[in-house]
Amino acid sequence: MKILVPVKRVLDYNVKVRVKADQSGVDLANVKMSMNPFDEIAVEEAVRLKEKGVATEVIAVSIGPAQAKDTIITALTIGADRGILIQTDQDIEPLAIAKLLKAVAEAEKPDLIIMGKQAIDGDNNATGQMLSTLLGWPQATFASKVVVENGEAQVTREVDGGHQTLAVSLPAVITTDLRLNEPRYASLPNIMKAKKKPLEMKTVADYGVDVTPRLKVVKVSEPPKRSAGIKVADAAELVSRLKSAGVL
Repeated sequence: MKILVPVKRVLDYNVKVRVKADQSGVDLANVKMSMNPFDEIAVEEAVRLKEKGVATEVIAVSIGPAQAKDTIITALTIGADRGILIQTDQDIEPLAIAKLLKAVAEAEKPDLIIMGKQAIDGDNNATGQMLSTLLGWPQATFASKVVVENGEAQVTREVDGGHQTLAVSLPAVITTDLRLNEPRYASLPNIMKAKKKPLEMKTVADYGVDVTPRLKVVKVSEPPKRSAGIKVADAAELVSRLKSAGVL
């Protein structure tokens, strides 16, 4: 079974986000970039399925600038077998990303696509759902447990008040939640092996997908700064202050 894992290069989650002076976007100059954490979980799950003998090949695919090659190498270090980078300097929107991934899926014919439920930069939570629709495949989102056997995937997801387990026929699209697994640290032997794994370079034109933007960012601004809190002497003063503020 072949598994395709889309991975995205995003601002590292430990970096304090800065807005550009002209409010046209987030300043990415000279800041650390990493693989989207949800995608890293997806790669780990795909590798675990391979280690269990369920999958035979794990392919990591990324869409972005030349530096996204490092993101794919990270996936290869975790255990992916090969990578595909669709190189572009354009800021491609989720629908266009889904269309490109559809084209990759049609070329590679995977049995399963596992991807992060959302990227931590845009937080759109849309690409996986759109990809499954474009492919006409079933989808299971926010997976906290995945079992693949007998041509289907059983996916457990957290819902209000408990857990829900769904069964989807393969091929399917699964998006991962934080509780699915804990990605492994890269060992030195795996880092050395990753350098020898194949990484195919592609362009958007290779897939003939229209990636013309349909959205326009009007302005990006920082959230309002929080004011300092105050200490109250007792519950009576707390209630009094809440009434004064119109909360009670």
